[in-house]
Amino acid sequence: MNDSLRELEERLGYEFRDPSLLRTALTHSSYANERRASGRVSNERLEFLGDSVLGMTVADHIYRHYGSMPEGRMTRLRAELVCEQSLHKVALRLRLGEHLLLGRGEEHSGGRERPSLLADAVEAVIAAMYLDSGMETASAFINRELLSDLGAAEPVLFNDFKTALQELAQRRGQTVGYELTGEQGPDHSKTFSVRVLLNGETAGEGVGHTKKEAEQAAAGAALRTLGAYVP
Repeated sequence: MNDSLRELEERLGYEFRDPSLLRTALTHSSYANERRASGRVSNERLEFLGDSVLGMTVADHIYRHYGSMPEGRMTRLRAELVCEQSLHKVALRLRLGEHLLLGRGEEHSGGRERPSLLADAVEAVIAAMYLDSGMETASAFINRELLSDLGAAEPVLFNDFKTALQELAQRRGQTVGYELTGEQGPDHSKTFSVRVLLNGETAGEGVGHTKKEAEQAAAGAALRTLGAYVP
């Protein structure tokens, strides 16, 4: 195994017994297709398996830690914890993009920074851990990277940030407003910056790939500032 992958293992907190599993987890289909004659395999099958391992671990955590949470809310919380945005954050924290094996076209089109591609790679790495060392290892990684910040109090769901902030502001007699402060990047990968105002004063700022996503992020930042528990 090369030094680059050893550095990644350090960030993952796990040393693979079978390094080929990690290499496969980092192999995008574009890279595998360009090297089909060599028998290179992409991470798509690992991604499929990792999605199930991830879903099971998160569902088990929610069931055990939030005994009064109704089924519908449990389903929404699980969906938010395993969504592309959540996994993308994990990938960025681990600097996973630096290690991806991409085809020439995918490399030149910015695939190394593409959220969906990075999120898929996280699922593939989870599956690689599961195959290499079992459910306990994979679950420990998921708990550390995705669930460690969840407290005993029920978290505010991402899609509920704006609603939660509006309800809190109403109780305090405050008005809520959102203001677009910037946008950048090409049309196919634009990012938006938004700030949320309480009684005209900035209470939080957020960035997202859509204005709605940026508003939700800004509302979440405001809730944290106001003392609400937000994962």
